[in-house]
Order: sequence, then structure tokens, then C-alpha cells
Amino acid sequence: MAKSWATLGVDLHLEPAGPHLRRGLTDALREAVRTGRLAPGTRLPSSRTLAADLGIARNTVADAYADLVAEGWLTARQGSGTRVAERTVAAPSAPGGPGPRAPHRPAHDFRPGAPDLAAFPRAEWLKAARRALLAAPNHALGYGDPRGRIELRTALADYLARARGVRTDPDRVLMCSGIAHGLRLLGTVLRARGVRTAAVESYGLDAHWNQLVGAGLRTPPIPFDDRGTNPADLGDAGALLLTPAHQFPMGVPLHRARRTAVVEWARRTGGLILEDDYDGEFRYDRQPVGALQGLDPDRVVYLGTASKSLAPGLRLAWMVLPPSLAAETAAAKGKVDTSSALDQLTLAEFITSGAYDRHVRASRLRYRRRRDALLTALAAQAPDVHITGIAAGLHAVLRLPPGTEHSVVQSASWQGVALHGLSYFRHPEAAPDGLDALVVGYGTPPDSGWTGALEALCRAMP
Repeated sequence: MAKSWATLGVDLHLEPAGPHLRRGLTDALREAVRTGRLAPGTRLPSSRTLAADLGIARNTVADAYADLVAEGWLTARQGSGTRVAERTVAAPSAPGGPGPRAPHRPAHDFRPGAPDLAAFPRAEWLKAARRALLAAPNHALGYGDPRGRIELRTALADYLARARGVRTDPDRVLMCSGIAHGLRLLGTVLRARGVRTAAVESYGLDAHWNQLVGAGLRTPPIPFDDRGTNPADLGDAGALLLTPAHQFPMGVPLHRARRTAVVEWARRTGGLILEDDYDGEFRYDRQPVGALQGLDPDRVVYLGTASKSLAPGLRLAWMVLPPSLAAETAAAKGKVDTSSALDQLTLAEFITSGAYDRHVRASRLRYRRRRDALLTALAAQAPDVHITGIAAGLHAVLRLPPGTEHSVVQSASWQGVALHGLSYFRHPEAAPDGLDALVVGYGTPPDSGWTGALEALCRAMP
């Protein structure tokens, strides 16, 4: 007769030690309870089930349970089974002293780099996930193509062509777990090709520069002015990392003459442009700036992400690779897809159903209203602060009087406001430019806390 589910019990890992089974089992159970591995209230397997699991006599288990009930480690009640007794368990101390404290969570977070996570479209995402899972073939749940699911690569190729002017096909799209992951793959390929230098912008993210450095490349910074990054002197660089649509963090698009110049550099020298299009969907007071990749798909690698449009926790990003680079980069990634197949299938369905476009349009309106409220509040309460980089994206640059950046960031911290000064994003080898500013991300605070967050920010202004 088949066992019912109720008789199967729970799994319990025990290693009775010593020549006497009853004593060894009793000691092992006592130690598991004493150290907190078995939490108070945990229901233990029946004596029959545990005996079968351990390959010992049922009476041995019953006797061990009885000993621990008598000692107060366990309780036994008719109909409730045997459970770990309720008692205070001291957590074991880590060797070498206490561990690191959990990071302090600020009351208001204006650090750039993330959207409003409370606005993630949960209901629409669940609908897309259900449709995608029901339609997915069984083999979709296997290890998969290292480039990613063909459904998502196809959906992205169509979307990027329509919305960002990218020229590609699904075979040249490669999924990765973030822009940083993509840059590490590209750095590995470039190094193998003999490239030793990848120039970067003088302002940007050290997490991205460090991926290239970790692959063995030098990352000298190139200067920045009011027309954006200046690629006039790239020296011996074999690659150039850019944010041309919306320079991070300065917030300006690369001037059209420099867009042309940098593509001509790549053609003339055989160099490669790494285009980080991290928030290309969000623009407010100007026409969208198309992807640089559209000017020369053979010399530009396009990198995009769902981290700003949806949520960084999805860990979904993509690269559109030149034909000459596609196979090498896929090989550098390995033989197994590293992104969740279910999340990829869901995003593909989310895009093809039109839900992604609707979400982006709604987000664009919401973030524009936030930006306008930020401008209004600062104009009223900090009129001497000059604001730039506001035509697009999820952050603004607030220019400060010389020598005040550090004190303003510190003052904001005392009021529970998390901010980054412009110097936080300056390349360590970049020439000093005397700029003092704040980089204020207005995407992160939730709608429910936006008014209070603005008031706290204004109080910190000089």
C-alpha cells in the first residue's frame, strides 16, 4: 500500500557519531537544537520516518526523542508530533569579533542609477509571465543558448530598431546580466585580440571602468566640455566607452559633430566604440537621440538594460554586436546561458504584447512630473543653484558654489538624504576641472514620499 504524503515527514540532516547509536543520535539532535540549526517550534520527522532515513531501528529514534523531551530540548504531544521546544537560542559568534553592520538605509535616496521600484508593473508582468510560461516549449527550461532565448533576442531586435534606431538581427544580440557583465565579456575579447587600452569618459561609473581593468586593459580618461566628451586625442586606444545619448552623469548628449568624429576614428583605426545606452527611453524636452550604433553597426557595440526602465533586480541586459565580434563574445560568455530563461521569456512577451511600450510611456510622464517638481522647488528655495542635464534621463546635475560639494553632501546625510557629489563619478586620472555639483537621481524615491524627499533635499542646499 502506498504511503500517504503525511507519513513522508520532513528531511532532517543528522550524523550520529560514536559507537552507541542512541547516544550518538541524542547528541546530534541536542547539538542541532542548541546551536539553533533546528529552530524552536520545528516539527521533527516521526520516529518511523527518521529511522527509515537513517537506516536504524525505530526504537532507537523513539528512545533518543524521549531522552531529549525529558531534558527539555523537545516537546511531544498527542496529535502534534515531536517539536523543538520554545527557548532562547544564542546565535553563534563569528570568529574574530562581530560581523559588519547592515548598511544604514537613508530616509530619502537621491543617488542616481535606479528607477522607482514601487512602480514596477507587477500585475502586467505576472500576466506576461503566465502567458510566456504556458507557451514555452519544454526545452526552453534547459541550459539554453549562451546568447539568450531566441524569443527575447527577436523581440529586442525589433524593439531597438523601432525605438532606438539600432540596426541588427537576433543572431547578433547577446543577453547578459548587466552592463558591467557585458563590459567584462567585451574586455576579455578585446584583450585576446591584442587591445591594451580602452579610453573612457572622465566622468562615469567606476564599476564599469573596473570591468575593463579586470580584463587587463588600461582605461585613460578623455576630457569633457560643453559639447560632451571630446574624442580629439584617443592616443593608442583600441576601444572607447561612451554614453553618447545622455552622458552619465553630466546629462548632455554627444554633439553631432563629435558623433561623426568618433565613428570616423573607429573606421580609420579599426577601433571599437562601446555605446552604453542606459536610459535612452527617457527624454522630455527634446527629440530622442538615436543610437550611435545606427551610424556604423560594424564598429559600434550597443549595450542596453532593463535596469532603468523596469528594475535592476531582473538582471537583464543586452549587447548588439558587430558581425565580426558576435561569435567571440558568445564564446567568452561560455556554453551556458547565465540569465533566467523564465525572465527572458517574460520580457519577450512583455515587449511583443505592447506592455513594455505602455510602461515606458507612463514612466516617462511620471518622471517628467518629478523633474518639473524638482525644478520648481529648487527655484523657490535654492535659486542660486544652477541645474543642468534635465532634458532626459532620471537625474539632474546641480551646480554648487566652488568648494561646497563635500559640505552639502555631509549636510544632506545628517538629514537622512543620500546624495552623491559630482566628484564621486570623476575618473581618478582625470585632470581637475574645479566643478562642484550634486548628481541628483529623482527616479528612486517612491511617489508616496516624493514631496517629503524634495523638502529634505532643499533644506540641504547652500
